[in-house]
Order: sequence, then structure tokens, then C-alpha cells
Amino acid sequence: MPKKATVLVDCDTGVDDAMALLYLLLDPDVEVCGLTTVFGNISAETAAINCLRVLELVGMEHIPVAKGADVMIRGDIPELAPHVHGQDGLGNSNLPMPKGSWQDETAAEMIARIARERPGEVHLIATGPLTNVAIALAMEPELPKLIKHVTIMGGAADAPGNQTPAAEANILHDPEAAQAVLSAAWNTTLVPLDVTMEELITEEHRAHFERVATPVTSFVARITDHYFDFFHAESFDVRCSPCHDALAAAIAVGDVEPIEAPVVNVEVECGYGPGRGATICDTRGRYRGHPPQEGARCRVVLKTDGTFADVLSRRLETWPPPHGRLANGGAR
Repeated sequence: MPKKATVLVDCDTGVDDAMALLYLLLDPDVEVCGLTTVFGNISAETAAINCLRVLELVGMEHIPVAKGADVMIRGDIPELAPHVHGQDGLGNSNLPMPKGSWQDETAAEMIARIARERPGEVHLIATGPLTNVAIALAMEPELPKLIKHVTIMGGAADAPGNQTPAAEANILHDPEAAQAVLSAAWNTTLVPLDVTMEELITEEHRAHFERVATPVTSFVARITDHYFDFFHAESFDVRCSPCHDALAAAIAVGDVEPIEAPVVNVEVECGYGPGRGATICDTRGRYRGHPPQEGARCRVVLKTDGTFADVLSRRLETWPPPHGRLANGGAR
């Protein structure tokens, strides 16, 4: 039977990226053909280590990992987010080091190579800063013709930012790269804070994961503890966290059908004032049912039904994993 999606994931593997990867890896109808890492939540190297940890957890070490950019496309050194995701990117859970390693090729090289080898097949999901994708675009000018679609977790259309009042973290980490990616001649889907901050994993979900106690659910319960503390302190009145990256993954593979997702023109503010990193989405047509906009190629997800956390929970309970067995005994 044909698979519903073949995906290549470019990520900065913190807590929410790890949940997104598990969501995809535990779907037998999704082929994950590669993982590439970028700075953002943590360094690109730590993100690669965390990708390998996730793959070993579900016995899928055959999936290649490539380490990518550690600085912005213009060479600026980024500010990482250990206060959100922990020093190790996984809630300070201090899991054992993985047995495997990443590939010799860079993330951008892997993106370009897989696109050339499988033209028109691969859906690129980007859940971190867009530096690797922008480098791959410069490396392979035909990339927009080779990639089937690009789904990006990032930005804020009509919602406030989370890094500044105007900007979401993934976009602010490299606005020039984001502008290059969003202005390229391919179709994209932007999954912004407008929806990810409305789809919440709660303490009830986390307690359920602990009770189910499979290697995957125990792992997720462990890594989300620090993450919940951050969002309780900064964003919500209770311990919980947004479904940032997992929601983008689910939308990419068609598991979540947005209620409102117009195709609009999007620009990224690349100046150095207070609006740097803002995603300026032309949503002025909302009062007329979002009529077509000339030149628009970006589908911006503005509303989902609010039930995705339960979908994510059910997926994470899937055991054993469909593609293999545990390689290292799982989370401890």
C-alpha cells in the first residue's frame, strides 16, 4: 500500500521536536527518510544527539541524521533556549548518550541530495530556524521544483510573538533565512503561534503517560516536566505546554485539517528594530472569506479545533513501534 507521506524533518530537537518526531515515527503510514538539525532550542550538535536518542528509543536507527548550521545565515551567533528545554534540550533528563552518530554530510547537503534522489516525493517539515533550508536553496536552485511541499512551524500571524512582542522564536533566530524560504517558488504551510498556543498538552496527559508506562510515554513524561514548568511560569496559569512542532507534523501528513488556513502573502521583517523577525501575513481578507491574493503561495493556519493533544496522546501510546523494536531498552 502507498504511504500517506514521505517526510524529511529539519529540527532543533528540544522537547516539542522530540514529540513531533515520535508522532511521525509511530505512524506506519509515514516514511521518515531523514532528519537534519539546526541551532535553535539547543546547538545543532545537541539536537543531532537528541535525534539519535529518539531513533534508538523506537528502534529506527536506520534513518540518517545530518548536523547543520550552528550560526545564522549571516554568521550571527544565536541565543539558545536552555531555560525552556533544559541544557540537554530534553528537560535536563540527562539520558544516556546514543550509540550511533550522524552522517558526514551537512544538513543542507542531505536536504538537497534527498530532494534530487526523490524528486516530487518528499514533504519537508521544518520545526526550527530555517537556516539549513535557506542554505540548501542556495546550494540547489532547483529545490523548489524537487520538494513536494514545505511545512514550517513558526511565526505569528495575528497572535503575539513569544520571543519578542512581534516575533516567534524560530523565525527570529534567522529572519533572513526565513525570508529566503518563504519567498522561494514553492508552496508552503506556516503553522504559527496562532494555533500552536491553543493546542495544549496538560498535566492530565502527562500523568496518563506515566501510568501507561511504555518506553515512549515514560520518555515523554520525563522530558516534559521542565518544559511544563517554563510555560506555567511564562504563559499559562496551569502546568501545560503548547503542541508546537507535533501539530505542524500532524498538519503536514494530513492528520489535522485546519478550520481556517488561507493562502496569503507573507513577508518576514529583517530590519533591526522592535519588529525584527515578525511574520507579516496578509490576513486582511478574513472579512470576505479570504479571496485569492496575487502571487500568494503560503497557506497560513489560523484555526484548528483544539483537540490535537488527545490525538498526540493516543499516538504516543502506540506500542510496540510499527517499524522496529527497542534498541536500547527505552527511557530509564
